[in-house]
Amino acid sequence: MEPDRLEAFTDGVVAIIITIMVLEIRVPHGADLASLQADVPVLLAYVLSYINVGIFWNNHHHMLQLTERVDGKVLWANLGLLFWLSLVPFVIRWIDESGFTPLPTAAYGVVLAAAAISYNILQRQIIVVNGPDSRLAVALGGDLKGKFSLALYLAAIPLAFARPWIAGCMYVAVALIWLVPDTRIEALVKR
Repeated sequence: MEPDRLEAFTDGVVAIIITIMVLEIRVPHGADLASLQADVPVLLAYVLSYINVGIFWNNHHHMLQLTERVDGKVLWANLGLLFWLSLVPFVIRWIDESGFTPLPTAAYGVVLAAAAISYNILQRQIIVVNGPDSRLAVALGGDLKGKFSLALYLAAIPLAFARPWIAGCMYVAVALIWLVPDTRIEALVKR
């Protein structure tokens, strides 16, 4: 299979995930700003989730630009990533239903951490197929940004049970770290 087909499939699934997220947002009951105020926290969670899904999609796109070959293991690793991303609308809905309480806030972190782990597995499988000297392997190097992000997610999960708002801030911090496209891959894509 060509990497282009894998990328097109992923694009379609991510588009569906984003669509489901927006369809899960409840419409305020009133027609004034006061009625919207109660929904601000879940709207912010939606914005954060949209950004997070977008970050995974963006990095996935760049990663596949450096990929020459994929195999069955890469396909399964990609499905693992998409599985975890598909749970983002579920945890957003759970947060909406119960508020930023400990368990849903921790579950949000579990989903993001599992997506990050799945993304890392996908990267490693692509490197196995394309070789240790492949463009992707060279671009990634030690992947400190990825490891640091995963460490923040993993630290935020238990912290959500003590201080959900701090865990939320850590989720935002990871998103801010990744808003700037990965320059390691960007440099090679431009060549």
